[in-house]
Amino acid sequence: MPDQPVLIDGSWGEGGGQTLRTSLALSAAMGIPVRITAIRAGRPKSGLRAQHLAAVRAAAGVCKGRVTGDSLGSQEITFTPGAVSPGRFRFDIGTAGSTVLLAQTILPALAVANGRSEVTVTGGTHNPFAPCFEYLRDVFGVLASAANLQAYFELHRAGFYPAGGGEMRMEVQGLGSAEGLAGVQLTSRGELKHIDGVSAACQSLPRHIIERQTRQALGMLASAGLRATIEEAAWPAGGPGTVVFLRAVFSRTVAGFFALGQRGKPAEDVAADAVEQLLAFLDSPGAVDRHAADQLITLLALSPSPGRLTTERITDHLLTNAEVIRRMTGRRVDVEGGVEKPGTVSIARA
Repeated sequence: MPDQPVLIDGSWGEGGGQTLRTSLALSAAMGIPVRITAIRAGRPKSGLRAQHLAAVRAAAGVCKGRVTGDSLGSQEITFTPGAVSPGRFRFDIGTAGSTVLLAQTILPALAVANGRSEVTVTGGTHNPFAPCFEYLRDVFGVLASAANLQAYFELHRAGFYPAGGGEMRMEVQGLGSAEGLAGVQLTSRGELKHIDGVSAACQSLPRHIIERQTRQALGMLASAGLRATIEEAAWPAGGPGTVVFLRAVFSRTVAGFFALGQRGKPAEDVAADAVEQLLAFLDSPGAVDRHAADQLITLLALSPSPGRLTTERITDHLLTNAEVIRRMTGRRVDVEGGVEKPGTVSIARA
């Protein structure tokens, strides 16, 4: 382990929580200490909020790490990881903060652990500022399996923003070391095989909301010459909310799109938002959607093999992750293309 921590400036790029989460993920997985300054400097309320503090403590929990500065509002922490220890963990965000983002923060470390882990996270499972649970399970999980990640995700209770109160479970079979992670080449998506998804709401809302979401989504897709299978569900949840999640399955890859309901937003508009995202992706040349691109490269950065993917859209999140990976690993990461344009990401061999 290096004597001095890697210095990460949290004001880089998008200036939000992404820098913190990626730095923690790589630090815990690689055993490299990190000092993160200017945390969330680009946000109106800078510093650690409840969901970020939960991620810091979860990362420390899976690797017996030591942390200084881990308090609400803190703009600087030093994280010194220990050895990653597989086991059973439970983390409570305490707000509607994203359980998905917390799970993805600790997933790289658990993936290289020597043994099986079970993780339960409570908080928000459907949050407008993060991928929804279905995306984690049915898109990220599928794509990450190409890198030999062995993980299983289960939704116990939905937690819609802003109430939260949800619970998800994650099982990860550790590979013993990063050597077990394969390099991934996702440069073309191949033929569209089918579109599936779910139209869901909490059990306390009228059933017709779910049905209207489904009807709108299927109608818009049919108008575009596309057929889909959409499951309808009424979930136990910590508070009111609805979601439309759509997944496009191709011969070589998958992509996912979702929209959440909110007070005053018609069910038809929720469905339309999700469908429009899917149609925009189909019009792009990318193999993976924008969320998958910035999430996958953190995992690919741990594999000793080179990785390469094309994406529908280069985002500030992606550019931020690429810079953190360069700093933490010393590897070459090339991002070709302009912001909000299709592009390619390449990670050189370790």
